[in-house]
Amino acid sequence: MNKNSKVLALKYRPQNFFELIGQEVIAETIINSIKANKVPNAYLFTGIRGVGKTTIARIVAKSLNCTNGIDKICKDDLCDNCEAITNSNHIDVLEMDAASKTGVDDVRDLIEFSRYGPSTSKYKIFIIDEVHMLSKQAFNALLKTLEEPPQYENGGGLKFIFATTEIKKIPITVVSRCQRFDLSRVKSGELFEFIKKIKDKEKGKISDDALRLIVKISEGSVRDALSLLDRALLSLDKDEELDINSAQKIFGYFDKSQLIDLFELILKGEEKKAIEIYRKIYDQGVEPKVFINDFLELVYYFKNINSLNMESTNFNLNDEEFSKIKKITNEVSDETLILFWQFTLKTLGELEIVNNQNLSIEMFLIRLMYLKSSANKEHSPLSKNKIDQFKKQDNKQIIVNEKKNETISQVKNISQEQEVKIENNKGIKAEEKLNVNSFDQLLKICNEKKDIKLKYELEKNVNLVHFENNRIEISFNDNLDKNFIKDLSLKLFEWTGSRWIITLSKSKGELSIKDKQKNKKIKNINSAKQSKLYKNLIEKFPDADLIDVNLKEEND
Repeated sequence: MNKNSKVLALKYRPQNFFELIGQEVIAETIINSIKANKVPNAYLFTGIRGVGKTTIARIVAKSLNCTNGIDKICKDDLCDNCEAITNSNHIDVLEMDAASKTGVDDVRDLIEFSRYGPSTSKYKIFIIDEVHMLSKQAFNALLKTLEEPPQYENGGGLKFIFATTEIKKIPITVVSRCQRFDLSRVKSGELFEFIKKIKDKEKGKISDDALRLIVKISEGSVRDALSLLDRALLSLDKDEELDINSAQKIFGYFDKSQLIDLFELILKGEEKKAIEIYRKIYDQGVEPKVFINDFLELVYYFKNINSLNMESTNFNLNDEEFSKIKKITNEVSDETLILFWQFTLKTLGELEIVNNQNLSIEMFLIRLMYLKSSANKEHSPLSKNKIDQFKKQDNKQIIVNEKKNETISQVKNISQEQEVKIENNKGIKAEEKLNVNSFDQLLKICNEKKDIKLKYELEKNVNLVHFENNRIEISFNDNLDKNFIKDLSLKLFEWTGSRWIITLSKSKGELSIKDKQKNKKIKNINSAKQSKLYKNLIEKFPDADLIDVNLKEEND
């Protein structure tokens, strides 16, 4: 054990199977295979960073070459072989980093070196870390030696031990020649007890809640947990305990109770208070992306809290937070939580294209307050009074088409009417009323009023579903201008003096005007190509092509 190391991840690195945590099944399997003298030609260890792949590789090398044998393997007083392997200077145990030696020539050197038997131990062992970095040619060069390694006069042989975080990048021909072990993340409880013991050995004063935060951030990685613990111990003042609040500031995390309070305010629709809490969280140095991921985690707990217990929450919540979520869950419908989950995932993707992510998060929280469960309004998380209040403020009311039993989006709303009134006060003359009785008439008026932009949108990007007095039902394509509904509502009020309802339908509707014109043009061209005149023309001019047809009026 490297007692002189100041880095905890190296100082407390396991030196034998008995010190290893979280991988007991793998350790037992390897020990049994060595005792039964059924050692594979190659081991392959895979898993996330910091769970012990390279550590186990060295322990296996010691177990195979310990002079005391597997039954009396060294624990404290190390034999010469175990001590040399611990210090990475054993002549028969070669460690290679495949990230720096990826070529076929490097592998050929290994194979050439394998021709000579071990000097002081039973087995010659090659440990290759990040083995997925080897080139295709290098892997191919290894195949024959992996399947039939050389045997030496002392009865030993050549053993390969591979470690990787990217198992999918290793050719299946190599994987099939190895005994594969998938190392799992270390469980929260086990990792917590491990770093707590190390904290005591280092005589550090850190609260259990702060240690749980370290466990959470490390995500099952022992090395990450030890590195964070090292950082926490270095930040301690003498005779002062590092509590959860100080730990959150050090690691850039925040108190989950704040997030639960924020979630509750969102459900109640209290916009001002919710934004204030988020700004406090942001001022603590929490990145928007970290906030969104924690918010997703909280939505998960709200949805599944009744099937979880304190241990299964991976130390993200304390008893008080757990109880509070359980209480609030009774007031939230599953439909709302699923919508929140989907909406949060979408926002996570939006952060990649937004310059000021902080403002994007604030708008995300505001939008959540306007999000309702359309599937079951009886179980809405909002109170009845608050629903009535939002009906006056909402930017997008939901109505139901009774005939088709479909939910469609009614874009005409109170705030839109207020905008119309404001515009009207600025000089719109509603007295000059026009009658708009059809979609074609609407296009004609746009042309007369020289509103080319609106006419363009109506002709090219809008599909008419239904048109009646003061109501237009449409569908549209992806190219429709985002302000189209607002602009159309304002213009119709200006031209007719009446408020119109613009609804968006799931029905496909008629073809757009431009598509109709395009289809008509194609039909005329195809019809003209069947004429005798066109056929005679093509015989004389084979390269000619008909691109348009102008039909003359009958009186012409």
